[in-house]
Amino acid sequence: MAVTRLWLADFRCFTEATIEPDTSGLTVLRGANGAGKTSMLEAVGWLATQRSIRGSPREALVRTGAERAIVRAECVEARRRVQVEAEIPLSGSARTLVNRQVVRRRADLAEALRMTVFSPDDLALVQGGPAGRRDYLDEALIDAHPRNETMVGEVERVLRQRAALLRQAGGQARPEIVDTLDVWDARLADAGEALAAGRQALIAELAPAAAIAYEHLAGAQEEPGALGMSYRPSWEGTLADALTAARREDLRRQVTTVGPHRDEVELTVSGRPARTQASQGEQRCVALALRLATHALASARWPEPPVLLLDDVFSELDARRAEALVEQLPAGQVLLTTAVDPPLVVAPDRVVEVAGGRLAAASGGGT
Repeated sequence: MAVTRLWLADFRCFTEATIEPDTSGLTVLRGANGAGKTSMLEAVGWLATQRSIRGSPREALVRTGAERAIVRAECVEARRRVQVEAEIPLSGSARTLVNRQVVRRRADLAEALRMTVFSPDDLALVQGGPAGRRDYLDEALIDAHPRNETMVGEVERVLRQRAALLRQAGGQARPEIVDTLDVWDARLADAGEALAAGRQALIAELAPAAAIAYEHLAGAQEEPGALGMSYRPSWEGTLADALTAARREDLRRQVTTVGPHRDEVELTVSGRPARTQASQGEQRCVALALRLATHALASARWPEPPVLLLDDVFSELDARRAEALVEQLPAGQVLLTTAVDPPLVVAPDRVVEVAGGRLAAASGGGT
């Protein structure tokens, strides 16, 4: 899977720009901070997922003074050519088209364009709270099997409805509130246990690949299997029983206190909690290892690997870890941004210079 041509209009700082990345190797986007390098990756990410890889609101993607942004990619997947196009207005609904047909679900995009992304913000996967790690797992579930989007979405919908009902109850267990809670609890029990089981099965697949990636990145100072991953549910027994037991507290606090939205993904380095007892260098290696593992899993599940987006990965890696990362880059298309000259071990197939929202020059590998 590869993007053969990417075209932007009124997207972020770009009035108009076109790039033709190398389809089977490494394309380096090089330029100063704020030049627009990450915006090129963000455009690919939007086409693949209908959301910003930076977590930015939609209106932030539209160039100042413009009414809408347009992003278009010509892609090739298993020798099949596909065009993916998105229109992102300041107001109203955004829309994405595959071969000029409107699509509404991420699953509909999976056969046209898939991607994995690593950015400096991924350090929050290790340093931040459990919500980011849960989101990471859910994204990986959807990347591996797009049909999982329905399962994740069902849990989110039920939690919203249950939260609204708890607020409406105002702490009072009136008969009509109790009856409706019974309905939402049954749905949450079914959907929540399915999601938790999916996350646990995913970790069983991800953990070995992440441990190997971490071992290569961290080097000889770490023993094999130093990186550990485990899933910690917020309940014991069945979720249905846990919701029943927590109902009085839920009504009092007007929130759902147990369920997959409260679960934790525990990361350890040599048995130590990575969040609190690992160095920042170790934490960065853990974050990279997690992304490399999800990319490997998605590559194994699909006929061709996703496009790999690496945003500013060398900025805080020493030379040895940078070399270890380069050695692990998988086969397929890789788009990499950097504000500095990449390490000597990087042998790009194409280099694109980005300056002031313009693609100033392009060259072949090694320049």
